[in-house]
Amino acid sequence: MKKPLTIIHLISGLGQGGAETVLTRLITHSTYQHCVVSFSDEGVYGEVLKKAGIPVYTLNMQAGKFRLSDFKRLVALLKTLEGDLIQTWMYHADFFGAIAARKAGFRHIAWGVRNSGDSLKNSSRLTYYLARISAIASRFLPEKIIVCGEQAARIHTAWGYDQHKIKVIQNGYDLSRWQANPIAGHALRQAWGLADTIPVIGFVARWNPLKDHASLLAAFAMAKVKYPSAVCILVGKGLDVQNVALLSMLDRQGLMVGKDVLLMGMRTDIPELMSVLDIHVLSSIAEGFPNVVCESMACEVPNVVTDVGDAALIVGQYGWIAQAANPKDLAQKIIEALDFVGKPKQSMAHIQQIKHLGEQARQSVLERFSLAKMVEQYERTWAQMVEKTEIHE
Repeated sequence: MKKPLTIIHLISGLGQGGAETVLTRLITHSTYQHCVVSFSDEGVYGEVLKKAGIPVYTLNMQAGKFRLSDFKRLVALLKTLEGDLIQTWMYHADFFGAIAARKAGFRHIAWGVRNSGDSLKNSSRLTYYLARISAIASRFLPEKIIVCGEQAARIHTAWGYDQHKIKVIQNGYDLSRWQANPIAGHALRQAWGLADTIPVIGFVARWNPLKDHASLLAAFAMAKVKYPSAVCILVGKGLDVQNVALLSMLDRQGLMVGKDVLLMGMRTDIPELMSVLDIHVLSSIAEGFPNVVCESMACEVPNVVTDVGDAALIVGQYGWIAQAANPKDLAQKIIEALDFVGKPKQSMAHIQQIKHLGEQARQSVLERFSLAKMVEQYERTWAQMVEKTEIHE
């Protein structure tokens, strides 16, 4: 019987983000052996990984900087680690991590592209230029390029990434964790003073220009003309009363904290919180494969999403799709969604119609984006990379 492969993962950090979430979910359910090297610190997921028995190494590099001394420390660390393959995550680890891995003597390297490339130039010029340089390096640094979505694959191919190396593996989800919980949702509504008849929308995402909270708040202010009692819940790092820029946005839109908009900051009860929402809204101007859309759909919550990354592909016919960076169109789609949900419910047939949409949304995620499918695709790709070399030796 063959010994399970050992995969060494290189990532910029382990904070709260989509790539970090997927990495953690993947390797804690994999049959292979893994270790993780974080360029920064342990972040949110370091302790989770260590509790699962996965070694975590940190280099404590300064955010946004990659010095020669950092590179040398990374190479030195990699030389002490035994592994069959290097899997990198996101542009900085893809480029700098792959060079360090080659220097340390590793033969098998898989890149992990986690951004669709939409609006990347507008959000981070340095990252955009690194991605474009990586297109050239893709011809000789990685053996395989694992991309999180179809849109990301198209954009990066157009940028010059080696299309023969690209493999699309979409995110997978543990639906035993992500499921509707009406009891918890009702309890949270009571705790927050929200009657069941109040329409509630929400967005779970960290404070970041790519999430375009400005457009969401402008759209929500427009939607409140028709639904004056509606409440918007914002959840994620930086979404709290200490965020001066966010408070200024709310003030410009005439929205009151605690009345019109609830700022929740970071929370650990997201699956339960989803059951508070009538509609989840993704207002981003750029995404790869947005986890939160699948997670909310798995909790039977309909979505309004901007047409970025694979968001429209995920939602399919079970939600509403708006133009990115277009508050007026986003407002119209939010109103259409709230019209469908209806508060209060109009009839038993209406209740069943809403329930059916939620159930269909969950089934769609179950069939297309299971955790088992994602793990199997990653493991098969890694095994094929190693076996191909063994066959030719």
